[in-house]
Amino acid sequence: MNEYLKELAGICGIKKNLSMHVARHTFATSVTLSNGVPIETLSKMLGLLH
Repeated sequence: MNEYLKELAGICGIKKNLSMHVARHTFATSVTLSNGVPIETLSKMLGLLH
């Protein structure tokens, strides 16, 4: 998956080194928390709570 992210970054002209780690954090902040998703729900979505 990291190889696909790097390929997409190149196509889009993104200079940042993309990886699943970066994508996961971007999803957590940009998509969920910014849209009012509770932190508890986000934790479950990311597998941080059991």
